[in-house]
Amino acid sequence: MRPAHRDIYPPLPTHPMTDDRLITLAIHTYDRAQNLKTILEKEGIPVTLQNVNLESPVVSSGVRVRIHEGDLPLALRIIENLDIFACDTSVASDKVSPVVLVPVDFSPHSLIACDYAFHIAASHNASIRILHTYLDPMMLSANMQLSDALTFDTTAQDEAIVDHEINAETKVLMDRFVKSLRDKIKRGDIPAVKFRTEIREGVPEDVIGEMARECHPMLIVMGTRGAGKKERELVGSVTAEVLDTCRYPVFTVPEVMTLYHLNDISEVILISSLDQEDILALDALYRLYPMCHFTVTLLSLPSKKRPVDSHSAEDSLLAYCRRHYEGYSFRTDSVSGDRIAEEYQRLHHSIHPDLVVVPNRKKNIFARLFNPGLAHKLLFQSDVPMIVIPV
Repeated sequence: MRPAHRDIYPPLPTHPMTDDRLITLAIHTYDRAQNLKTILEKEGIPVTLQNVNLESPVVSSGVRVRIHEGDLPLALRIIENLDIFACDTSVASDKVSPVVLVPVDFSPHSLIACDYAFHIAASHNASIRILHTYLDPMMLSANMQLSDALTFDTTAQDEAIVDHEINAETKVLMDRFVKSLRDKIKRGDIPAVKFRTEIREGVPEDVIGEMARECHPMLIVMGTRGAGKKERELVGSVTAEVLDTCRYPVFTVPEVMTLYHLNDISEVILISSLDQEDILALDALYRLYPMCHFTVTLLSLPSKKRPVDSHSAEDSLLAYCRRHYEGYSFRTDSVSGDRIAEEYQRLHHSIHPDLVVVPNRKKNIFARLFNPGLAHKLLFQSDVPMIVIPV
């Protein structure tokens, strides 16, 4: 999909905002514009199509897809996160279903993650999917053999016995975990939300991604260890891999977290790039917490693509946020390019945020390996809950 020119489709409007004013969302061929129009209108967004070449409409120069300015956040959310031209339009609008996915390893911090997941699911009338994955040790040992000379012979019967034992042990652990959740529901510690469990074999981050593509969760909630422990487990963090590869919102819950209710969250830091990605992230946050009253600090990071003087962009973003998210309070701050980590910690100690929101761009495998994203880095440096929004 080819976005319109920035003069036509500014990510951060500097003019007075008017919900009824038509703006150009994108320019496509007629077929693609009609396809996009159908999808957006199924989501309740009125769309107008206009030929780019008004003087000679018969010339196939492209079609403008125009929407009301007030519908911009929802429209961006749809077109940025759905492969609308690669699938049938009859199912495109049902991609994100009311499901919260919670991968667990039966540890105490998995139980803490479930506590939060049940609260957020109850506020959205959603159900819970609890997922546990395991690796078959027979397959693991075979893959780690250094040479054919070190091959260990295993029969199909041996593998079947091991597989049966693992399944039986895992089922016992899942039953205990479920009992703990039901006991919490009985005591009133967590809301009574419908949930189901599933156990699958495979590499955890791969299985989580596969499950997400199947159930299209509104949110994935994952428990994490303390910052010090995470530093020691930097290479093998399942949560970090999910953040880098998954295209659904992920909420990370530190094991030291004590905020279980939505009303406990008040101070929020949103990592800002001063472009339309901020609108996507804010809209996702607002959808998760529409009735809450947050104080959101828009923390802009230095960018090579942006001029040094970014005050006008910050002012435009601030005006946009205050107009479209009236339940939230907003302020801005920034960090310099040379001391990002130090200044972030300074702001962190000053504000004491309850939540950090990070827009997360998709990267290829080499970029993830040699230049991990900001969400990946923050995961290992902070014990603050984090929502990572794919953009």
